[in-house]
Amino acid sequence: MKVAFLDRDGTINKDYEDEKWSCISEPELFESTIEAMKYLCEIGYKIIILTNQYIIGENIITLKQYNDFNKKLLNILKSNDIEVLDVFFCPHKKNDDCDCCKPKVGMIKQAMSKYPDIELEKSFVCGDSQADKKLAENMNMKFFGIKIQCENSINSLADLKKELS
Repeated sequence: MKVAFLDRDGTINKDYEDEKWSCISEPELFESTIEAMKYLCEIGYKIIILTNQYIIGENIITLKQYNDFNKKLLNILKSNDIEVLDVFFCPHKKNDDCDCCKPKVGMIKQAMSKYPDIELEKSFVCGDSQADKKLAENMNMKFFGIKIQCENSINSLADLKKELS
């Protein structure tokens, strides 16, 4: 199974300064998100979202706020015929030294444990941070970086269409 491991905030939906997240309840998707994610599904990728959510551990938002936001996001995607296979998140503080906070590989390891038919050599990571880039490097996977300097730099998820065709 080939998987598009997508970061959430700044990749699929708008990101905010940490303090502002406590007031955010509705996902604001980027203009190209729906079309790009539909394309990934059409060409046979399963979508798994990987997201660092240290703002839970740092008490900026509650786990309930995270779950409510995520449920709304998944409902928007589902209503547009986009199936997200799973979402893995790290709720720990930045300095907790857990195994799941990107760029550590814990979330991908969890995904591989839950879905043993994942083929990493046919999969990729896409995100907007150096942590996403380093995660891909740590797993020896292809990486597409949104507005960051890297080998496969793109402006948005929409650019994956030309990169993957």
